[in-house]
Amino acid sequence: MIVHTGLTGAFPRTEELVRATRDLDRGRASPDSVEALFRTSELEVVALERRLGFSTVTAGYLRWPDLFRAFAETWEGFSVGPLTRWFETNTFYRQPILFSPPLRVPGAFAARIPAPLRAEPASARILLPGPYTFAGLLENRSGETDSALVHRLGRLLADEVRELRGLGFSTFQFTEPLLVVRPPDGPHAEAVVEAYGSISKALNGGTSIVWTFGKDALPALRILDRLPASVVGIDLADTDVDRLPAGGQVPALGLGVLDPRTTLPEDPTEVVRVVRAAAERRGAKTVWLGPGASLDLLPPEPATRKLEVLSKVQRTLSEGGRP
Repeated sequence: MIVHTGLTGAFPRTEELVRATRDLDRGRASPDSVEALFRTSELEVVALERRLGFSTVTAGYLRWPDLFRAFAETWEGFSVGPLTRWFETNTFYRQPILFSPPLRVPGAFAARIPAPLRAEPASARILLPGPYTFAGLLENRSGETDSALVHRLGRLLADEVRELRGLGFSTFQFTEPLLVVRPPDGPHAEAVVEAYGSISKALNGGTSIVWTFGKDALPALRILDRLPASVVGIDLADTDVDRLPAGGQVPALGLGVLDPRTTLPEDPTEVVRVVRAAAERRGAKTVWLGPGASLDLLPPEPATRKLEVLSKVQRTLSEGGRP
């Protein structure tokens, strides 16, 4: 079995970094000192990812307030809206407000990618909102229909991928919780498939990961199995492995095997068992493992202990032995 591991969302900020950013907002810290701390913290996350043998690195995306901000602030047609609850959780994001058909600004998003990733793009994982989740969670005042907006966002994200491929990046994760929270059907489903078709054409040998979480993925498998993506990920905190339907040979299976809602580290032996069971049921010879969602609500130390489980599981599965 070929096993890839990596973060699937933001890593927690240290207390020192949180305190420094608050002090900056209150005029008690200089921008230069906070910038230096961000750079140090990003390099520390990269060092952790490399120590754990992750297939891709992220530098933790410590500067990103939420999944959409880098686009709401750099693409034309948007403004940044009010704090809005992230699904049925106690976390929030600034809801993008779309006033007119969106247009990307070449180079603007690339500049928001963490500096350590820009320095070594071949090993980076670029986090992007999935077109369906992006369209479904913004406030649409543009006049475009929901399906047309999914189409357009897919084309714009494809243009971002095309530009980033030219800069040496090759692995792109499209974060798509809405695909399982509210699975599309009819014209909406066709729009999603076509949006990922646009992205697939832009990959030029790269890897696209569609990562879902937040609800049982079984009702959404009808659409997930149609997506022209390299990897489709499901969160095992919400999806029962034993109920996964036997499938044909899927290209690669993504599995969220770490639950970000608890500080307790997972049992490596149990993770190995469920990964093998899921891969067998879905006919996958390659798996991509990571946290079900972002770990940024945990303290750094428990988050690190959970990530160390991934390293143990990767070694066991790659070597075919027991933890």
